[in-house]
Amino acid sequence: MSLILKPGTSWTSGYARCLAVAPEAFDEDRVRNHWDGRWHRDGAPVPATSPVDGTSIAGPPLLSAAQATAAVRASLDRHREWRHVPLAERRARVGAALDALTEHRDLLSLLLTWEIGKPWRLATADVDRAIDGVRWYTAEMDRMLAGRHPLDGPVSNIASWNYPMSVLMHAMLVQVLAGNAVIAKTPTDGGLACLTLACALAAREGLPITLVSGAGRELSAALVRAPEIGCVSFVGGRDAGAQIAAAVADLGKRHVLEQEGLNCWGVWEYSDWQSLGGQIRKTFDYAKQRCTAYPRFVVQRSLFDRFLEAYLPAVRAVRFGHPLAVENPADPLPDLDFGPLINDSKAKELGDLVDEAIAKGGVPLFRGSASDGLFVPGQDTAAYLAPVTILGPPPSSPLHHAEPFGPVDTIVLVDTEAELLAAMNASNGALVATLSCDDEATAHRLASGVRAFKVGINEPRSRGDREELFGGLGASWHGSFVGGELLVRAVTQGPTGERLPGNFLTYTLQSG
Repeated sequence: MSLILKPGTSWTSGYARCLAVAPEAFDEDRVRNHWDGRWHRDGAPVPATSPVDGTSIAGPPLLSAAQATAAVRASLDRHREWRHVPLAERRARVGAALDALTEHRDLLSLLLTWEIGKPWRLATADVDRAIDGVRWYTAEMDRMLAGRHPLDGPVSNIASWNYPMSVLMHAMLVQVLAGNAVIAKTPTDGGLACLTLACALAAREGLPITLVSGAGRELSAALVRAPEIGCVSFVGGRDAGAQIAAAVADLGKRHVLEQEGLNCWGVWEYSDWQSLGGQIRKTFDYAKQRCTAYPRFVVQRSLFDRFLEAYLPAVRAVRFGHPLAVENPADPLPDLDFGPLINDSKAKELGDLVDEAIAKGGVPLFRGSASDGLFVPGQDTAAYLAPVTILGPPPSSPLHHAEPFGPVDTIVLVDTEAELLAAMNASNGALVATLSCDDEATAHRLASGVRAFKVGINEPRSRGDREELFGGLGASWHGSFVGGELLVRAVTQGPTGERLPGNFLTYTLQSG
């Protein structure tokens, strides 16, 4: 079977559509930053390539620390104006922005595919979830804001590249709806054009959004420590998160810091293998490049043979490859579980970690091949990694205790409940976990010992949105928990001395 790029889906055609839709934000040779209510041709653009096939794409225009400071100060001016705009008007403007995002949904999805490698099904889901989620908040905001008012300064958003719309843009629009100006740093690894287009559509409706690009070391002083900032919202790794956590604790600044954790799936006294097989395949969506992925299975040793009967067919059924490749021009885009990793460096890093873990004693239980992927003849496949499963990763390997953020599973065998819990808590806190167990009472008893914020019983847990609370335990989270009313409370002020639900390094919260 020989594949071709589906006509009309090239990066060139997608970028040309951006120029036509939002010429104020896109130039032929670069994108712009948005601050002080205007699009600026500032910052030094850096080269970028798509993880899909190495195609050259728009790179971020990196601002200096001084430029970022100017952008933050300008955002405070916008904030002071916006916080007095009536909710009815804020709702109308956010609603108009959502209508514009809906109109250009397919273009936003195409940009996500090229910039971060999402298959079409997952890219459209990311855009749709952002739009639908914020629409829910527009209907519920009256009750959520009762007795509350905006912060004294704008909300600063720093997020990883994997969910530019349903995590980052969603949060920004809810924060704006609640009466705050917002600042977002473009993720350095991807999502620039998608976020720029989304922010351009929102800025046209008068929403006080600032979008800047830059290296973390250059922008952190402005986006985290600046006295103008009212709250810091961060989604990313533990190293960067720990630095931000220390900074906001010293400053007594509001914060929402979602950090990585090794989410585990435990199997104990279980027998519904058919259901588990279907669930296992779904864990490979987007190559497990998400905060609620399950890269670790902790399995009762006496059930390992039955577990393998469910696991191996599921992982062999996983489909990966070029997200925009088709056999015939009229064919729909392929329904893939995942495309590339975020870049070729990540693919090489994970491949090296797998080799090292095996060399030190881990058992290669399953190892897919690049030849199993769906690719256009001659394309660059350096960012792709086929699924890999390692039994018993050695304790010295990062795969034993850290989230791989790629299609690499590890399996640990245990004989006792104490060993099960110890193995599931290997990373000192996670966002989600699941226990597959026939007896509900046993499952709930074991779940109480798992250091994860959400523990599913016989089904996976997800980040959730709207009314569902979300947070983490241990090193996976610092600051306010979010979801529904709590997301709004995290970025607004209530009664003096209010204590927000969450994991805090300090419980002292500034309250105007």
